[in-house]
Amino acid sequence: MSDTATAAKAPGSVRVGVQKFGTFLSGMIMPNIAAFIAWGLLTALFIPDGWLGSNSPIVAWQWADSAMLGGGTLADGTEATGLVGPIITFVLPLLIAFTGGNMVFGHRGGVVGALAALGVIIGAEGTVMFLGAMIAGPLAAWILKQVERLWEGKIRTGFEMLVNNFSAGFIGFFTALAAFFWLAPVMKWVTELLGGVVGWLVDTGLIPLASIIVEPAKVLFLNNAINHGVFTPIGSAQVEDMGRSLLFLVEANPGPGAGLLLAIAVFGVGAARATAPGALAIQFLGGIHEVYFPYVLAKPILIVGLIAGGASGVLTNVIFQSGLVAPASPGSIFAVLVQTAPGSHLGVILSVLISGAVTFLICAAFLLASRKRDLAADAAGGDGFADAVARTEANKGKSSAALSGLTGGATTTLTAPARTIERVVFACDAGMGSSAMGASVLRNKFKAAGIEGVNVTNKAIAALDGKADLVVTQQQLTDRAKQREQSAVHVSVDNFMNSPRYDEIVQLLLAQRTEGDAADAGGVPEAAPATRAEARAAAAETTGGDDDRVLSLGNVRIHEGAVSREEAIREAADLLEATGAVTGAYHDAMLAREQTVSTFMGNELAIPHGTNDAKDAVLASALTVIRYDGGVDWDGDRVTFVVGIAGRGDEHLSLLQNVALLFSDEEQVAELKKAQTPEELFALLRSVNED
Repeated sequence: MSDTATAAKAPGSVRVGVQKFGTFLSGMIMPNIAAFIAWGLLTALFIPDGWLGSNSPIVAWQWADSAMLGGGTLADGTEATGLVGPIITFVLPLLIAFTGGNMVFGHRGGVVGALAALGVIIGAEGTVMFLGAMIAGPLAAWILKQVERLWEGKIRTGFEMLVNNFSAGFIGFFTALAAFFWLAPVMKWVTELLGGVVGWLVDTGLIPLASIIVEPAKVLFLNNAINHGVFTPIGSAQVEDMGRSLLFLVEANPGPGAGLLLAIAVFGVGAARATAPGALAIQFLGGIHEVYFPYVLAKPILIVGLIAGGASGVLTNVIFQSGLVAPASPGSIFAVLVQTAPGSHLGVILSVLISGAVTFLICAAFLLASRKRDLAADAAGGDGFADAVARTEANKGKSSAALSGLTGGATTTLTAPARTIERVVFACDAGMGSSAMGASVLRNKFKAAGIEGVNVTNKAIAALDGKADLVVTQQQLTDRAKQREQSAVHVSVDNFMNSPRYDEIVQLLLAQRTEGDAADAGGVPEAAPATRAEARAAAAETTGGDDDRVLSLGNVRIHEGAVSREEAIREAADLLEATGAVTGAYHDAMLAREQTVSTFMGNELAIPHGTNDAKDAVLASALTVIRYDGGVDWDGDRVTFVVGIAGRGDEHLSLLQNVALLFSDEEQVAELKKAQTPEELFALLRSVNED
């Protein structure tokens, strides 16, 4: 049985691994798309075959009139002051390398990564080094991270800046030399090999076959490894040589998705047909392609239409020798038209129209062939579209506003079970952070609504024992929870702090506990919120721990600027380690947790913590609270407060639940943001324990 289980898990683990790798590559490219766009516009305007042409007065204008600027033209990549060549040779790879290094080890990791990438760029002798930068940047930052672990926590106070600067300087020096002498020749060979293979596919007309891989990969969120790892680097190099590349449209062409959604809008049934027109606008005009993925998961045969449409679009660009000058991101028709190379508009527009038409015709045929069965399934309430949306978000690994909009922000309507709900469990991966806060918020709502006799607890998903009546999980974890608690009612939420589904749960329990008019009221009765003293008593009943040693004044900080999510997690981990609560391994567990499910809670709060496998790295319970007035981009959500958690036993839960009560009240959050000093912020955080 163990061999069978392993084999069953292997495909999923491979998919997740490829998805994480592609997400990492995308994380280096996407923040720098603006630079690609700027470079694409310069290329479209000023290269010899561009809109203005090499004889344009603007292109021919020499900078020599200014002694400070020297000579050169806007399009002349052979001169140091030309714009087009130096941007693709130096600026774009260095931006990519810095971003990759920053993802691995913060700002200093980005600086060291950029230095190492420069070694690859110079050593490659003119070859565009996007792939080299993608490797050198993160690798150099990782080396710096490993080296600094040797003396982590051992530097005397006052010498941290000196040691950090010199260690980064030496690592930058050695990695730049290593990249110049050793990595550059290897990456030059790899880049030329990949370019040759892609060139051969284009020359032989076989490049449309790439759609067989790309279109299914998109639906499973696996396309980033191909698109950003191969097509974007090689396509950018082709633009430097030819002024355009069709590779930018292999994955980003909005035509196939538009054709699919149009076919469903005309010939589909049920919720899929009702939501398809809105999804079409989001996909074709907004460029958010993921909105059509649930329609494919609900009816997998439609992937054939996407493949045929994608291949038709690529073939059209091959025939017309058309392409873009830079990546179209997001894949909106507007972005495609803006980045279309001079002289390529006919081919590009036809590639979008033809790919959409082919996909529409094939998908329409499949939909008509199964229409009778689909109508019967829809009448029986079993079209499965809502489940497909949930599976799409599970494939993505996080919630999505665009996808949630397809189901109105909720997965299903709660239906009262046969037995009375008395045991409610909030379940998350580790069971010590986000679930504890969610349980506290719902417990407070029950108290406000006058609901008694319900035990609300939090657990790790692995600890679910089949005794729960209702289980609340984040959307990405619901399927795992269902496997452990098969007889319970399952509720998926986008975050644990302020989900509207909590009111549905309250309404469900009220309906079970009242009769007559109360059961028919269909809403949550007005009631005063639980007082702080009552909230404190509820938390104390659950945990009974002493909070004084869990959160100390020294673990409360305020920063004026902004940082990245990785930098915020690093600071939270360092504070926890400095207090003796965790070992150095806990930081990696916090990052691993973030890759699985986001710890964003809502109301500008994130609570990064380790995975359930990191228990050995936790030595004691502790909380750290850091306020970033400049904000933190938490995978698309703005975070101001970062609460780092390390939990051993239950002694941290009382304070954590009280913090949850604070952040569930927007007025309280506003007060926390007004605190001028860490002392004031600490006092506000502890005020929930006062009667």
